[in-house]
Amino acid sequence: VMKVLLVSDLHYALKQYDWVTNAAKDFDVVVIAGDHLDISSAVEARAQIAVILTYLKRLHSRTKLIVCSGNHDLDALNDAGEKVAKWITKVRQFGAPTDGDSLFVDNVLITICPWWDGPQTRETVGAQLARDAEKPKEQWIWVYHAPPDESPTSWGGQKHFGDVELGRWIKQYQPDIVLSGHIHQSPFRQGGSWVDRMGSTWVFNPGRQIGPDPTHIVFDTTERMALWFSLAGAEVVHMDQPLARPVAELTELPNWFK
Repeated sequence: VMKVLLVSDLHYALKQYDWVTNAAKDFDVVVIAGDHLDISSAVEARAQIAVILTYLKRLHSRTKLIVCSGNHDLDALNDAGEKVAKWITKVRQFGAPTDGDSLFVDNVLITICPWWDGPQTRETVGAQLARDAEKPKEQWIWVYHAPPDESPTSWGGQKHFGDVELGRWIKQYQPDIVLSGHIHQSPFRQGGSWVDRMGSTWVFNPGRQIGPDPTHIVFDTTERMALWFSLAGAEVVHMDQPLARPVAELTELPNWFK
């Protein structure tokens, strides 16, 4: 059984980091799918980075932590002049996998993609996915900050803000699950959602809310269920069934979650 917690776009909301830190012990894996920092904050980026690294180290001591970068996390340029999140690689020093890494958890392969800002980093991500496609695995999960384009998980209310390239890669490789974030309002807009199915691939975006509790998705790879929790309520999908719209409201917690 693998019980996974997905959050994203915490944007230096330290009370939400506290919530994740307290919840971490109940999960086998905690995924923070990018946008740890907040570029509009009055707190200087270097100070934000120091604080967030302290939180991530604490989280890593409590569970298996996986983090990727988002567009708010970029703090350096690579040799092609493309923006990258250099600071996030420091989580490797205390043993947490991040951008560019892949790992197995019980025959489930997890591929962690960086935010890409230009063709060189995009090609690196493409090569990473091609390489991991060859590995024998029971299930394949991608951690990728932006959701795919033309999906309810990237709907902003007026138009889609998703990643076109990701949509192509999903079509090509058909991973089992893609864990994303980036578009805060998707689950809360008419026509948007926290969950989508593209072919055989499940796509998740928890969205973002204010307050001490982050929006979050919990899923169990054995029970094949995903639960979304937010101030708007809770919803559930059964991942061994076709995706129905509207998504069912969660009326009681399953036994494995208690």
